[in-house]
Amino acid sequence: MFDLEKEALIASGLVDEGRIVEYSDRLYSLFREYMPPAHVDASPLERARAVFDALWKDRPNRYSRQGQFRFDRVIDAQTERKNRPVGNCLGLTVLYNCLLRRTGIQAQAVYLENAFEIGPHVLTLLRIGNSAIDVENILADGFGYKGHKENPFRTEWGDKELVADIYQSAGTEFFQEKEFQEALRNYDSALKLYPGYEKARLNRAILLDRMGRKE
Repeated sequence: MFDLEKEALIASGLVDEGRIVEYSDRLYSLFREYMPPAHVDASPLERARAVFDALWKDRPNRYSRQGQFRFDRVIDAQTERKNRPVGNCLGLTVLYNCLLRRTGIQAQAVYLENAFEIGPHVLTLLRIGNSAIDVENILADGFGYKGHKENPFRTEWGDKELVADIYQSAGTEFFQEKEFQEALRNYDSALKLYPGYEKARLNRAILLDRMGRKE
């Protein structure tokens, strides 16, 4: 079984098992805080809505386009008592989906090549009964968001694709910092999880050209 929570932490740069366990424990504390006993026996839709509302109530300014995508730092920002952004669309989606797993809900994701006229974007997809519900994690009123339903470039993602996007984002960050070997390692990890990820493949090709290397 692919463990979204653990693999997202590893993709974010955590390699020490003790640190991974530490962040897993912190995520469990968030789950206990945002899923009080009164909601444990609620319907899946009610549980999903309760977690979403609690996240935004606790951090009303939690989204930033330039915010964190690394899962450990997203957990840091959501748990600390400071009024600062928690993450970007990727970071918020991974956090929400991992918390939903703790409630027994297996959420997916949606990738859009262009959303809100600002570029690539990810959000949560809930399948409950016969309903497919978009959860727009960058908006406080984004539960049940309908603005992306007709997007022609809509692609459904699973856990591996989400984690691949963390590696891809890390690769781009390392590329910008001219840490080319780390950038290449992360692009390779992204493509290992998601061989069809064209953005990672293109960025890898650009990086190899910059390094003076050929396939």
